[in-house]
Formats: sequence, structure tokens, C-alpha cells
Amino acid sequence: RASVELVEAEVSELETRLEKLLKLGNGLLESGRHYLAASRAFIVGICDLAHLGPPEPMMAECLDKFTQSLSHKLDSHAELLDATQHTLQRQIQTLVKEGLRSFREAGRDFWRGAESLEAALIHNAEVPRRRAQEAEEAGAALKVARAGYRGRALDYALQINVIEDKRKFDIMEFVLRLVEAQATHFQQGHEELSQLAQYRKELGGQLHQLVLNSAREKRDMEQRHVLLKQKELGGEEPEPSLREGPGGLVMEGHLFKRASNAFKTWSRRWFTIQSNQLVYQKRYKDPVTVVVDDLRLCTVKLCPDSERRFCFEVVSPSKSCLLQADSERLMQLWVSAVQSSIATAFSQARLDDSPRGPGQGSGHLAISSSATLGPGGLTRGREPGGVGHVAAQVQSVDGNAQCCDCREPAPEWASINLGVTLCIQCSGIHRSLGVHFSKVRSLTLDSWEPELVKLMCELGNVVINQIYEARVEAMAVKKPGPSCSRQEKEAWIHAKYVEKKFLTKLPEIRGRRGGRGPPRGHPPNSLLACEFLLQNGANVNQVDNRGRGPLHHATILGHTGLRLAKMKEADAAQGQAGSSAFSSLSVSYILLKISPPPVPSSPPSFGGPVTLNVGGTLYSTTLETLTRFPDSMLGAMFRAGTPMTPNLNPQGGGHYFIDRDGKAFRHILNFLRLGRLDLPLGYGETALLRAEADFYQIRPLLDALRELEASRGTPAPTAALLHADVDSSPRLVHFSARRGPHHYELSSVQVDTFRANLFCTDPECLGALRARFGVTNEDRAEGGPHFHLEWAPRPTELPEVEYRRLGLQPLWTGAPGEPREVVGTPSFLEEVLRVALEHGFRLDSVFPDPEDLLNSRSLRFVRH
Repeated sequence: RASVELVEAEVSELETRLEKLLKLGNGLLESGRHYLAASRAFIVGICDLAHLGPPEPMMAECLDKFTQSLSHKLDSHAELLDATQHTLQRQIQTLVKEGLRSFREAGRDFWRGAESLEAALIHNAEVPRRRAQEAEEAGAALKVARAGYRGRALDYALQINVIEDKRKFDIMEFVLRLVEAQATHFQQGHEELSQLAQYRKELGGQLHQLVLNSAREKRDMEQRHVLLKQKELGGEEPEPSLREGPGGLVMEGHLFKRASNAFKTWSRRWFTIQSNQLVYQKRYKDPVTVVVDDLRLCTVKLCPDSERRFCFEVVSPSKSCLLQADSERLMQLWVSAVQSSIATAFSQARLDDSPRGPGQGSGHLAISSSATLGPGGLTRGREPGGVGHVAAQVQSVDGNAQCCDCREPAPEWASINLGVTLCIQCSGIHRSLGVHFSKVRSLTLDSWEPELVKLMCELGNVVINQIYEARVEAMAVKKPGPSCSRQEKEAWIHAKYVEKKFLTKLPEIRGRRGGRGPPRGHPPNSLLACEFLLQNGANVNQVDNRGRGPLHHATILGHTGLRLAKMKEADAAQGQAGSSAFSSLSVSYILLKISPPPVPSSPPSFGGPVTLNVGGTLYSTTLETLTRFPDSMLGAMFRAGTPMTPNLNPQGGGHYFIDRDGKAFRHILNFLRLGRLDLPLGYGETALLRAEADFYQIRPLLDALRELEASRGTPAPTAALLHADVDSSPRLVHFSARRGPHHYELSSVQVDTFRANLFCTDPECLGALRARFGVTNEDRAEGGPHFHLEWAPRPTELPEVEYRRLGLQPLWTGAPGEPREVVGTPSFLEEVLRVALEHGFRLDSVFPDPEDLLNSRSLRFVRH
């Protein structure tokens, strides 16, 4: 029995270890399947790299071959896991479930037989001598029990021998099958990778060469980087994007836009000119907001009197939009771009409505359907024959086939005031000099007027270089070539045109063609000479001793049409009196022959009635009255050819609608009828009337208002600053509330405490703020321009007695008969905003969120 117990202990330990092996095997199989899933996902990620960016055949082939090989290896790994699982189930699991189960059953039978034998022996020993029959029966039972015990012992011994044998060959067979599966797996992997041995060797050589090439490129880039850092890099602002699209001119870039609400906040937005519209958006994927739906109904003007720099205004019949650029140059570019788009829109409408016939080319401007922006300003038309004709005609002049400054062939740019052709690099340098030195225009992209083409053909590189490079040989200076660096070309151009180092003294160049005087060989009334003078900054408002300017003399001599339009255009470029209605002004000058239209002294004759809806107020007048001043906004809106249509909305009544102040328009209409400013006695809205007159651009009315204000002695508001800060902090207050005669209850409530600091340099506005918030004593206010307030609104849960005991007090505002409690930051800032706007302040900044005004903590107002 001791041997049996020892064998049982060994079998029990064997069973424990086999069960542990099964658990470890199942964990191995589960981990292997996770590894396969992660490896397949990893291979898919490698495959995705082949489809990123432009196609690379070498990289695609490499990734394809290697991922296929790795996929085959993973398939072999999956087969290894299946073989391992099958071996575990067939050998180990069968041994545990079947072999050990038979051993356990035989053991239980053996020990039951042993117990029966033990009981029979005890019973046989207990029978007394006098009971012979009972002793005989006990002896028979003992023989039967002993026989059963021996049989069961033989069966148990058999199972012990069987389990000992199965333990040997089943475990060894399991290990053998497992090793064979591993060997098959690694052999397949070796064969799979051996097929790529030659390819891997070739790829290694190619990668080595790529690494060498990359190292060379990196070294070259580092050298170029060092050279660039050694040069003087300017901080020029980026140019706005400008191109020609299918819908016409497309220009885009960032501008600051002033809001049209009462707060006048500024926001930076991305503006675009396209499809005859001015639109903007906050972010790239945000919806587009249309500022001007039709550029033909608007004009653009500079705002030198604005509180900010670099501002210009786009004015339409329904509204106006004040915009700000980042610099003076960008502002001029945007203004010129809007003007170009307006001219392009009118030109396209003209071409669409009345197509030109073969015989209409003589004596008329051919205006193209698209225009581009150049530093010289607004372009009005394109010569018949297209862009290629202009470029070929200009480049055919002697010396124009190469750049004037570096001799690079086939130049595609030109300086219209110098009359020379330039390459693209030299044209950029010319742009940096400023338009007072050189006005650059593209020969292939920009629109060209016939007079400019004639001027370019009359001058040319040879003629201009005889002037600007007259002393180059004598000074032994080397002119840069096409391969020279930009720095060398920039130094040459600056010395040539800005410093004028190579010019000969004035007496030696008199009479030469191509100087700063008009080209030789043209009569005094030559349109080409007029064009040359205009391009070089001639003053079109210069008058003689009789007070007559160039427009008067041109009209008297009969030189009308394009010359008057060109003079008006130059006048607009100089910022003197330009507007989009310059062509109508020229026609008016032609009709009157001598001088601009004077202010009429009597009402005009009535024609067909026109009904206007101005801010909800209806006015009836005539076209003669509305177009009394053709250069005004009203003149541009109602002149012939302007696509101004009535409001077809049933609420609009079919009338022309203008979204401006209706009451003020009454005085504007009377000025157009009578020719003089006739205001009621004690009229106090001159500021509003001046703003409306500025919107309609009626300059005689603006002059009359200035004279009226000067005669009244209206003091101009002084510059001032107003700053308001508000801070809030919660405070937990504990108090005892009486609930009965002898019943008190301890409670708590949160009280919000507010602290406000105000600073204002205008004593009148500071006094208005003190009066608005009821500050009469000095315990809540500081002296000087500072102003301090503290208040805490009483919660409904806090008794009045406890509120006063804590020293808290509310803040009231409003009229004495209608007080209002200031309960938080929004209501306080609203009152400050009202007082600031009443005293002429404008909101300058909001902190922390400019989009959420009343929930902010700090406001800054300015008054210029």
C-alpha cells in the first residue's frame, strides 16, 4: 500500500503539471493570435505608406515585395499555432481527460475493496467460539472480500502500469510534434526570405547611393542656408494673392474689417475679390459672407481721417464697409484691385450687352473682360489683338528684346513711366523702389491702353539707357548680367534710377529723346506727350494765371475723350479727387466745354419722376436732380448705363431703395434742387448730415457743411482714452436665520462681489460716469482720472439685516426716478458703453474674447 500511495502522489503531481501546461498552452495560443492580428495591422500600415504623396516606383516595389513576404511568414505562423493547438488537444488533453480518469476510477474501486476486506476481517475476529454457524458465515464472507480485494488490486496495478507507459510516450510525442511544427515554420520562413536575397542585396546598394545623394543635397542646402543668412533679408510684408480666374480678377488676402454695429469692433478676415463680388470668411472652411454683391454699384475711397492707419472704404448704395490693410502699399494694392474689378465688371457688361463688330475698332477703347493689378494703378483696356500682340509690339523695339538692366532675353515686364522692358527679377526690384521711381506692369497679364503701347514703342531700352547709363563706360562700372545675384542687380538698379549715378549733367542731354521731358518730335498737343507727362507724375491740377487747368485747355482746343479720362485717372491716382465716375465727369466737361459744372442757382426742369425709398421714407424727384453732380455716388447710381434696378420686393413698393437715414436725405435732396444749404433754425444734426453727405460723396455739400460749422464755431472733440476693468469674486456668507421664538437655523449663501476700475482722460465723460452710477462721496471714488467701484448684489436668501451688517451695498444706475440695480458684469459694461458712445468714444479693444463683448472683463475706448 505504501507503493500504491507513492504512485498516487506522483500521478496527482503529474495531473497538476499537465493542467498547468494546458493553461500555458492556451495562453500561448491566445497571445500568438493577438500577435498575428497586430502584425497584419502593422503590414497594412506599411502598405499605406506606398500611397502617400507622389508615386515612387522604387518605394512602391520595395514595400510590395516585403509586405508580401511578411504576409506569407504570418500565414506560416498561423499554421504553427494551429498545429500546436492540435497537438495539445490530442496528446496532453486526452491524457488528462481519459488516461487519468480510468486511473482514478480503478483507484477508487481498489480502496473500496480494501475497506470491505478490513470490515470482513474485523467481523470475523469478533465472532465468539460458541457461535459456530456465525463463525462459519464470517469466514465465508472474509474469503469473498479477500478475493474481491485481490481482483481490484490487480486492476489498479494494471492502470498504474498503463498510466506510467502513457506518460512516457504521450509527452514525448507531444514535444516531437511541437518541434516538428516549429521546424516547418522556420523552414518556410527561411525559404520565403531566401527568395528575396538577391533583391535585398540590390536594394541595399541603391539605398546606400540614395543616402550619399541625400547627404550631398543636405550639405548643399546648408551652404545655401548660410549664404542666405549672411545676406540682408528684408521684412517686407507678403503680397496679396492675385490671379485671373474663370470669373474674372481674383485677389485675396487678410484685411481688418470694422463691424457695422454700435461697438465698431475690428476683426481680421480673409477677403476675396472674385466673380464681380467682394466677399470674406473667418476661416478657410467657413461660409462666405458677401460684402458687395455687385461691384458695379460701389466705389472705393481712401480714409485719411480714420482713427486707424491704412484704411479705405468700399461704399455701395445700401451700405459701406471700412477696411484696414497692413501697410500703405497693401492698401494701395487693394484700392487699385477694387477699382480694376469695377472697371472690369463694366467692361464685361458692355461686351456682353453690345458685341463689337469689325468696324468698331477705330477710335474706341477695347476693354478686356479681365484686368490685373500693377503698381502703376488701374488699367482701363487692352489694345485690339490681345496680350500677345502687345508683348510682340513692345519687344520689337530696338533693344527691348532683352532686359534693360541685366540683358536677360525675352522680358515679360515693363516700366511704363520709364519706357523700358524688364525681366521678372528686375521687375520685382523696380517694384520695391516705389511707384514714384518705377511703375511696373506685365506685358502678358495686364491690360494695356493704346497710348501706353505707343509710349513704350517711342522710348525703349536703347533710348533710356543712353540717358541713365551715359557715364557707365567713363566710370568703368560693370553692368550685371542675367546670371548675377539679386543683390548685385538690386545695387545696380538703385544706383541707376534712385541715385542717378550714371547720368550726364543736364546741359549735355538737352534735346535728347527719352529724357524726363516729353519725347522729341511731337507737337505740344500730342496725346503721347501728355501720356508721358502723366506717367511721370505731372500735376493735372496745375493752373495758369487765368485759373485754367489742363482740362480747360484740352476742352477749348477740342482734345476730348480719352485724354480727359486719362487726366482724371491720374488725378485719382494722386488722391486728389478720384472716383469711379471719372468717365461721366469727362463727358460732363466735354458738354460744358470750359469748366466743371457749377452749383446751379435755380431748380432744374423736371423730367420723368423717380421715387426713392431712403430708410423707409419715400421721396419723389427727377433724374436731372439726382445726377446734378455726376461725380457723386447718386450721380454714379443713376447715370446712364448703370445697372440700377428698382426694389421688386412687394414691401419695397417697386421703388429704388437706399439703406440710409431717411430724414437726413430730405436736406440732401433740397441741396440738389436748390444748389444751397438751407437748414431749419437750430438744426442740431449736422454731424449726421455730414456723414450722409460723405456717403453720397457730394463734395459741394461737404464744403457747405464745413463753412457752416466754422461759422458756428463748433468745437472739435479732443482726443481721450477710457478704460474699464471689472473683476468678480464669490464669497460664502454664514448667518443665523430665525425660524421661531426660540428656533434659529444656521444657513449659508454665496454672494458675488464686483470691483470695477475706470480710467478716463475726459473730465466731462468721467463726471457723466460718476453721475450715472450715483457716486457723490469720495469714499467710493479716487481723485483725478481714476474711478473705483465696489458692489455686491443681495441674494434673495440673505436677510436685509445680515446684508447691511456685513457692510455690503448694491450699485444703482439710471435716472433718479427710474433707478436700476447693476446685478453683474454685463449690466455694468452696458452702462459704461452707453456713456462712452454718448461722448464720442469708439471701442478699441475687448478682453479676453472680442466676439463676446458684454461677458468680457476689460474694455478700452478711444476718441481721436
